[in-house]
Amino acid sequence: MLGVLINEKEMKELEYLIKREMDEILFDLKDDRIDHVVKRSMKERYQILFSLFKRVASPKECLKYMPAKKSMYKG
Repeated sequence: MLGVLINEKEMKELEYLIKREMDEILFDLKDDRIDHVVKRSMKERYQILFSLFKRVASPKECLKYMPAKKSMYKG
């Protein structure tokens, strides 16, 4: 286990970066041209990012990015 001390500004920056990355993954998951093997690894990456996001974002923000079982695991 690791610990990190960050200030409020750094926490907001982390939140922003993680949100942008998750948005990009969600956008790419809708692309039919991407192979299902690649999409599976993208979903795994999304899960990791979401677990990090939960540590820096408010519960309200987390609800917006919570993976839905149907849409996240479809495809």
